[in-house]
Amino acid sequence: MQDLRITFVQANQLWEDKAANLSHYEDLLKSVSDTDLVLLPEMFQTGFSMNAEKLAEKMENSLSISWLKQQAREKNAAFYTSLIIEEEGKYYNRGVFAEPNGTITCYDKRKLFGMAEESVHFTAGSKEVIVNYLGWKINLQICYDLRFPENIRNGEIDGQPVYDLLLYVANWPERRIHHWSTLLPARAIENQCYVAGLNRVGDDHSGLSYNGQSKLFNLLGEEISNLLHSEGVITQSISYHEMVQLREKLPFLRDSNYRSFRN
Repeated sequence: MQDLRITFVQANQLWEDKAANLSHYEDLLKSVSDTDLVLLPEMFQTGFSMNAEKLAEKMENSLSISWLKQQAREKNAAFYTSLIIEEEGKYYNRGVFAEPNGTITCYDKRKLFGMAEESVHFTAGSKEVIVNYLGWKINLQICYDLRFPENIRNGEIDGQPVYDLLLYVANWPERRIHHWSTLLPARAIENQCYVAGLNRVGDDHSGLSYNGQSKLFNLLGEEISNLLHSEGVITQSISYHEMVQLREKLPFLRDSNYRSFRN
């Protein structure tokens, strides 16, 4: 199985300005090539806004999803991020995994951030979503989900791990960045998987500041890469072979009682 090249795009998002944000991402992506997966921050073209009715798009005619599809084709890489989607009068913070062939996989954020009244303006998702991409089983997550390990407990089914990689796209504020930097490796250790967390930088209109710290961890919770405090783009490979070897050496997932967490 091939290694997976992951590109982190740690950007300063412009408040509720879709056109400006898309243009800014295009500038940041100009240097990106030879990658398999590109991560963009949560609510990538608006910032973490509760103005759902104004900013929402519909899946069937979303210009933002069309943009993600176009970028995926041009870069020959999948893109994962989230945006505000409206369906039948309800609003979702929806993760979108866009593949180069046009396939779209969606994940609705299950844990809504009550302190920002996200749970007032949005409807929570109810399902775990794992996408199979280039032979990697990838669990899609969004920001606040990181605090709730019970929803993504890994294990084995018929001797095979349920997933290999956790993706978190976020708007995680600087005032709680220690939690971010602590919980990401914890998720890697307890689920014996790679964990990629992509955060933003800059300030938003709610008065919050963001200092990035987008990070990638291996199965032992060891930090592989870190984008620190400023805007930037970095690509890092993760090894399927090393993952399999470590799981064989330390077969913790066999004892996880995976099914009991899902019942």
